[in-house]
Amino acid sequence: MANMTSERTAVAVAERGPSQPEPVKSDPPPDAASPAAIVPVPGESDDDSGAGRLWAGFNRLLFGRPIPTALEHQERLTKVKALAVFSSDALSSVAYATEEIMKVLVLAGVGAFALTLPISGLIVGLLAIVVISYRQTIAAYPTGGGSYIVASDNLGAVPGLVAAASLMIDYVLTVAVSIAAGVLALTSLQPALLPYRVELAVGAVALVALANLRGIREAGSIFAVPTYAFIVMMFALIGWGIVRLATGGIVFDPPTSPVPPGDRTLGLFLLMSAFAQGCTAMTGTEAISNGVPAFRAPESRNARTTLVWMGIVLGTMFLGLSFLATRIPVRPADESILSQVGRAVFGRGPLWVILQVATAGILVLAANTSFADFPRLASILARDRFLPRAFQFRGDRLAFNVGIFNLAALAAVLLIVFQSSVDHLIPLYAVGVFTSFTLSQAGMVAHWRRVRGAHWRHSALINGAGAVATGIVTVIIAITKFTHGAWLVLLLVPALMTMMLGIHRHYIRLAGHREPQTPLDADRIHIRAIVPIADLGAEARQAVAFARAITASPDLVVAIHVTDEAASASALADGWARCALGVRLEVVASPYRSLLGPLLGYIDAMHAEHPHDTLVVVVPEFVPAHWWEHLLHNQTALRIKFSLLFHPGVIVASVPYHLSPARRGGAA
Repeated sequence: MANMTSERTAVAVAERGPSQPEPVKSDPPPDAASPAAIVPVPGESDDDSGAGRLWAGFNRLLFGRPIPTALEHQERLTKVKALAVFSSDALSSVAYATEEIMKVLVLAGVGAFALTLPISGLIVGLLAIVVISYRQTIAAYPTGGGSYIVASDNLGAVPGLVAAASLMIDYVLTVAVSIAAGVLALTSLQPALLPYRVELAVGAVALVALANLRGIREAGSIFAVPTYAFIVMMFALIGWGIVRLATGGIVFDPPTSPVPPGDRTLGLFLLMSAFAQGCTAMTGTEAISNGVPAFRAPESRNARTTLVWMGIVLGTMFLGLSFLATRIPVRPADESILSQVGRAVFGRGPLWVILQVATAGILVLAANTSFADFPRLASILARDRFLPRAFQFRGDRLAFNVGIFNLAALAAVLLIVFQSSVDHLIPLYAVGVFTSFTLSQAGMVAHWRRVRGAHWRHSALINGAGAVATGIVTVIIAITKFTHGAWLVLLLVPALMTMMLGIHRHYIRLAGHREPQTPLDADRIHIRAIVPIADLGAEARQAVAFARAITASPDLVVAIHVTDEAASASALADGWARCALGVRLEVVASPYRSLLGPLLGYIDAMHAEHPHDTLVVVVPEFVPAHWWEHLLHNQTALRIKFSLLFHPGVIVASVPYHLSPARRGGAA
């Protein structure tokens, strides 16, 4: 017992008595229900082996030191960092939204480009409606009012799942589109990189995922620089471009376009298509309302302020770029519209290079909006038992690791399948986000009608206008993009809903059928032990001793040896008799040289013979000194434990045998 008082003890017990000193300088766990709280001493529970220290060092180098839950409030975001984390998706869409409008209008000829600015104005008007509506949502749901929560609370479970599935698909597409557009900006600056765009895109996904695994506050610090660099360069571009246009105009020779201007009639469907493509500028607008808990206090007020900042900055940059694009003879081509406008205004000097680098940076890091919101939404769905519980797990840095890994993997698959092409990915985009917009705003109307607080009619009118506007846009996007790939999203949403409902049914069924397979009264548990052995080594003898210790009588313990060699079985029986271990040995023949089959058959027969006993299979397990030594052993214990996992009413106890420290060097 002396080691319990040594300096290397792994725990410190903090008594809450008024006269007791505080041995641990931290607040007690909020869920501590007893007078004493056991607090682990940092670092004392780490693996002291060489491999353990090496792995711990690698983890800390890559992800940083673990953050205790008690310090979670320090990981909250300021408004400046929150704008970078939650608005990078929306702000970065300026880099391609104008271009998407022009790619549709070019089908009616170059003259149709004049409509780019009016269409952009309509989208900015819609953005204003959505921003005002989501301010209402944040006020009503100060702990986080994502579309899933709002729709579930006010419209029911199915509309909530539609919103959740739509958002999850949109988050994956956001990562893919943003990073593909960022790679396009790099290849516009350096065309020699074009053959490696898929590799660059997948690598960018991995880097953004790694940054988020280090924690949301650290991710905000990393992403703030490129976000604000892009904002500064965009306002510089718009301001200097307007000055140059006002003082003599801009002469520009556009690059050759792979798609020559068409001669289609400029009808309603074409205009609707251009509008739908441009609405990609609004993706990510809901991110701030989803992430209210990540803000510093007062969370709701800071989130609403940041949302307004985002709307103003986004609307100004979008209109400014669309204005310049209609005054400068740019054309959709392999070089992005933003790059062409930047080259026309700044020339091929350092400012154009900085603009391209900043654009590539924010487009790649725009994926961070999804990495901030997708794992949080997945954790809420897991809490409500619509996704596996693993999505609720938070890692050492308080990040939802499972959600981050899954989002990165899905986005990487999309980039590989679509060859990191923005043109191929964009048609899948925006359907999901506008569906969630509509359900969220409709849910808010139902919310105001139910609570009927002060000025509820005014609030319901605002959210109602948002629901109608985004609902119309959802229909437009679904119709105009259907044949270009939106049909896939319209199929994926119900498929994802079906999967989530199936997971939910499993958890509900599990909760309703949890019947004990061993008695709940300890006095009624009658243990009968079975010890599978291969020889008379120390592993087998200590397992037998443990089995005798947990049973009421040696008669309730049996050692079993499965063999296909009669001579070795006879020798083992003779040795067993000489050792006098106090329990009987039974030999089971295996004519087909199988271990598990005869062993499991014996266990099943024992279970049938003693149905009221609790069978405990005590498995001797040799643990090598080094990881590579596992390759030299057949892992019989692991195979037995895995097979017995599917045998109800049977308990498995593993008795490990480690080499003593003095003998580890010899085993190596």
